[in-house]
Amino acid sequence: MRRPPTAEAEVAEELAAVRPALLPRYTAELPGARAAVLTRLWRALVHEPLPWIGERVSGVHELTLRLADGRTLHGPHADPYATSAYVTGVRLGRERYDDPARLMTALAVPHGPAFAAELADSTSSLALSRAGADHSKEWPERDWEWEQRVVDGHPFHPNCRARPGFSVAEQLAYGPEHRPVVELGTLPVPAAECLVAGDWPAELRDGDRLLVPVHPWQAAHVLKRPGVPWRAAHPLMSLRTLALPGATHVKTALSARLTSSVRDISAYSVRAATPLSSLAEDLAARTGGLLHITRTLGAVTANSPDLAALLRESPEVYAAPDERVLPVAALATTALPDSPAWLAAFARLALTVGLQLLDLGVALEAHGQNLLVVLSADGSPRRLVYRDVADIRISPARLARHGITPPALTGRLVTDDETALRRKLFGSLVAGALAGTAGSGPALAEALRAVLPDLPHTADLAPLREGPLPAKALTLMRLSPGHAGDLWTDLPHPRSAPLPGQG
Repeated sequence: MRRPPTAEAEVAEELAAVRPALLPRYTAELPGARAAVLTRLWRALVHEPLPWIGERVSGVHELTLRLADGRTLHGPHADPYATSAYVTGVRLGRERYDDPARLMTALAVPHGPAFAAELADSTSSLALSRAGADHSKEWPERDWEWEQRVVDGHPFHPNCRARPGFSVAEQLAYGPEHRPVVELGTLPVPAAECLVAGDWPAELRDGDRLLVPVHPWQAAHVLKRPGVPWRAAHPLMSLRTLALPGATHVKTALSARLTSSVRDISAYSVRAATPLSSLAEDLAARTGGLLHITRTLGAVTANSPDLAALLRESPEVYAAPDERVLPVAALATTALPDSPAWLAAFARLALTVGLQLLDLGVALEAHGQNLLVVLSADGSPRRLVYRDVADIRISPARLARHGITPPALTGRLVTDDETALRRKLFGSLVAGALAGTAGSGPALAEALRAVLPDLPHTADLAPLREGPLPAKALTLMRLSPGHAGDLWTDLPHPRSAPLPGQG
């Protein structure tokens, strides 16, 4: 079967022109990148409620998926919490596929061709990211250096490294894993045309105009005008958020689809920034020092989600000189998660804080990018730092029950729905951050067994004890372009997860 127009060859051709020394490493990384994306896709096919999969039959040596049109798909037993690339091929009928884009094309399902193109982009971009990765084992000094260690992107999303609209040169220039320095610019906008939250600094004001920080990709591809040079910065995991000199991070609008979402900044987010920051500060103070939430310093939008920016504290301000603060996603680049005792200590800290805030009335989206851990000099987890409150969920009823005045907000952040609140926390923290750190269902189950008896036995704790656990149906979402908002699936409890590739 002929491949669709392949992103792999296109990347190789451009790489030969802009960074020829990297081409051999890129080529060598392609098989592993295909397996990594295919493993994520197979997880989705096995565990998400895809309407064109009729039955899943577990055999002794493999798993069979019966499609609604009568075809069969065969592959290994799937641990939904595994992060190793253990799926190197699956069979559709009699034909074997080792390329996720080819497989999605062959499945011929609604909206499959567009998703296949995204998978091809994810595979080639992942190989490029791995080719340029720094594999040093030295512990970084700065928080942004930790972020550059996270090469593979989202641990469970097939679009873990999809960057449509970015050339190879732009990926090398802006992708954190390539360790670039990005020259940010600003665009002037009349203050009367802007919505501002918090304190917008004097250096970003020019008389009656506000200077809005702009990512160079956004300036070139969306705004179509160059910014005035402003600051050199280091890109973080989210690519559109960058570390400035000192202790400030700037979140820029980036109207490109990365993994699932277009990364702009809405007026709703700007309006919500100040009350959310105040609420977060109040709630963090109730955790006995176990949690810090980075403050939003200022936010602005020029009446457009394509031209907006947000300034917030760097997580580094919450670490002592002998401590390190790093995103949970970067833990996989250390030896720490290999210790069951360390993983249990981290799980105890994360679940204690997450459940406490949920009981108070806020469900954090505590995935491996938003949640950071403060480590002591010997690597012990001491405290947590949470950043980016733009997608938490707030329960006015729970807040009021604890005597906390709910912020004057409406819209998507506000809900009293118990299922929505638990999905937000458990889908990001347990099926996301903790699973990604543990690396497998059995390892995650061992950590949960060690810590669950120590946690308060609230109603919110029940799903962690019995399962199933909620997780975003990331592939179903990409194959449902007409649906707004998140779609969900239920994953079996980690204690019942098989070892990767085994029954």
